[in-house]
Amino acid sequence: MTRFLVVLTDVRPCEGGARNERLAPERRRQVVGASSREAAERIAGAFMALGMVRAGRQRVKVIAIGRRHAFGERELAG
Repeated sequence: MTRFLVVLTDVRPCEGGARNERLAPERRRQVVGASSREAAERIAGAFMALGMVRAGRQRVKVIAIGRRHAFGERELAG
């Protein structure tokens, strides 16, 4: 089953033209877990209504955690 994280981060200035989230991730302000995509999108929508997000100083990310197996893969594996 796939779970989701909704992450509110600070937007950092673009230094050198490229952003690499693995080497230098943005600073997290809030992290919330959700068990379904619909719940994650609802939480993200609430974060997007914040003034700092609307002003472009913070950003909202929805990240899928884990992997949901397709019906066919499950039958073949078991």
